[in-house]
Amino acid sequence: MHPFRFLLPGYLLLLVFVAGCGGPDLRRLCEPGTPLPSRSVLSCAAEFDAQAARPMDSALPGAFTIKTIVDQANGDAVHFLDTNAYPVHRTFAVDHLGFPPDGPFVNEYFYPQRRFLLGSVTYYEEPGIWAYELAPYDTASNDMIALAFRRLSESAYFGKALRFRPTSENQAQRSSELPADVPVVTTEELQAGISYQPLTLGETCGRVHITTAVNLPFSLLGPRDLVVLDRASNDLVAVAGVVVSEVQAPLADANLRASQRPTPFLVLRDASEVFAPLFNQWACLTVGAFDWQVTLVTEAEADAWFAAHPSPVVTVPALDLTVTGLVDVDDLGHGDVAFAGGTAANVGELRDLGGDVIVPGGFVIPMVEYKIFSVDTGFEDTLIQATTDPSWDAPSSRMTIVDGLQQSMASFPVQADLVARVEARIAQEFPGAKVRFIPSTNAEDLAGCASAGMHTIAIVDPADPQATVERAIRAVWAGLWSLPAVEERERASIPHLDVGMAILVQPVAAGEPAAGVAVTANLYDPAPGGEDAFIINAQPAGGSVAQPAPGELVDALVYYYFHNGQPATYYAHSSLVPEGGTVLTRFEMFQLGRALDAIRSHFRSIFAPPAGYGALPMEVEWKVVSDEDGDGTHIEITQARPYPGRGE
Repeated sequence: MHPFRFLLPGYLLLLVFVAGCGGPDLRRLCEPGTPLPSRSVLSCAAEFDAQAARPMDSALPGAFTIKTIVDQANGDAVHFLDTNAYPVHRTFAVDHLGFPPDGPFVNEYFYPQRRFLLGSVTYYEEPGIWAYELAPYDTASNDMIALAFRRLSESAYFGKALRFRPTSENQAQRSSELPADVPVVTTEELQAGISYQPLTLGETCGRVHITTAVNLPFSLLGPRDLVVLDRASNDLVAVAGVVVSEVQAPLADANLRASQRPTPFLVLRDASEVFAPLFNQWACLTVGAFDWQVTLVTEAEADAWFAAHPSPVVTVPALDLTVTGLVDVDDLGHGDVAFAGGTAANVGELRDLGGDVIVPGGFVIPMVEYKIFSVDTGFEDTLIQATTDPSWDAPSSRMTIVDGLQQSMASFPVQADLVARVEARIAQEFPGAKVRFIPSTNAEDLAGCASAGMHTIAIVDPADPQATVERAIRAVWAGLWSLPAVEERERASIPHLDVGMAILVQPVAAGEPAAGVAVTANLYDPAPGGEDAFIINAQPAGGSVAQPAPGELVDALVYYYFHNGQPATYYAHSSLVPEGGTVLTRFEMFQLGRALDAIRSHFRSIFAPPAGYGALPMEVEWKVVSDEDGDGTHIEITQARPYPGRGE
């Protein structure tokens, strides 16, 4: 039961010490255990292993868990369940403890007079910590927690090392009042002892390339490179796999792009040092929910792997160049990708929801205007010549060509009549306000086609003579020819001239104190019957979820919106918020939850959940906006797109 390993031909090198590293060896040896429906005592490691399973929730990697029940109706009898056979408490209680099959088992999590004290004992391998845990929505009193903790502690060989881990903010607030013999370990303390964070699961092979985020623009990388970095960056092109040293915001742009392909993505402390022995060699990487492994291979073996795992070919909607006027976003729906692009079309779809889903209005500059610009300036001829030249197929040449394409666009004038029409529309709809020019192509928000962070958002500011409409339009159009965007299309075999750029124009609110990204399903327990929840990343103004600065942490939490009390489990707290604080207030989180619920329900008629998911995961960008009267805030939704899943 090692959390990860590094395989080299002829021998095995473990990268971490075995369980209990740095402290007393609590995993006492005994005869191999046989799983039993339950055990009243765990006397040794073999008996723990016999009853344990991987947790259903994979938010904290490198763990094994046993479901536990303390039966208050039978002298506080202890049951360590066979957790592979009984992954949920209810089934065991019905089969072995006489609980009625049609009884209200949910009361056992909420009622003060409950019969069962339900929980689990989890062993976290790397930090060597044993933790007693409740469901985040369990309202057990401190007396109940202490009773269960003591009974379990005295019934297990690791009892003296057992600690209580609060799994929700409510439990954490009450844990300071627990008796002295119930020591507490926080989620942050656990994570500090875990050296890795799986972001996108899967298997890949490639030549190991070690560099830094600062040097990415000067690095020649491609789809057969396994890239090891100090931190993630939006400058990273489509590669075979990614390993970074710095803990990530799970919903940062680079991670979202990896999940779209999908590209295995792993955070590993001191990644460069760990992978140094493999520099410039071929290796295969497997990223699992609870562990990871890298294996040295030959180039021929890597070639065979790539031959068996070709990149999927993505088909994009054909451009519709018949729509020629500026289009109000309220006249758009999901079916309008061909002339408005995926981002704008989905915003139009969101505007139809109303109610709890507040979406700013705006208008769209359709695809045809980019086409007119390209033809009138001769840029399209340049594109045809560049992309059909044999040198385009060489990654090093393509990098140089792409840089030249963007530079040439900077000198071309945008059609004057378009600039005038857009300026007049802004003056009419958003007089005196800043506005965002948001890219929207027909090659994004599609299955297997990543786009997060690849294109350029521009701001038009009446107070800044440099931030003009013409510059904003040209900057967004030029973003279609950024190197990450070009390489993404190359990977997906999308013909470059089949892609166009529309622009969504929306106002910038006077006050936007926070923003973030959410996914409308529980990525860590997604299967049908799992704990339904939303994943939320949040950051106050001045920070970023999309691309955090070096060392910047964001609020990363699982919000159990559909459960009693709507608890939240925080796995990280923003480094830009005072200690003990959170980016979102409880009311703002509730507002966001209502919007996410409505979005998921609506888009279920358009998109199907990925394999293994019981609920539809939509990736949703949102912001907190100050009310016009200045007395409060509300949540606004800015974008929504299908999230492909965390990988396998």
